[in-house]
Amino acid sequence: MAFFKPSSEPASNKTVARLQALIWVLIYGGLLTLVLGLSVQRTDDAIGWSLVVGGGVVAAAGFVLIYVRSKIKVGP
Repeated sequence: MAFFKPSSEPASNKTVARLQALIWVLIYGGLLTLVLGLSVQRTDDAIGWSLVVGGGVVAAAGFVLIYVRSKIKVGP
């Protein structure tokens, strides 16, 4: 699966495949942590905000890695 760039060849490089897996783990894990922080925030404000901020940073890192992946050239 190529992000934002057409590719005629499949991504056979192990590093690119690991990067793609890491991207999705960061995005989904960050968003899950963010939502958990919003839920916890009702009972403990400090812990809730730290989870929201941490989850947002992790999800943002995943989105930045999508851009990085789009700039990587996959070799044969």
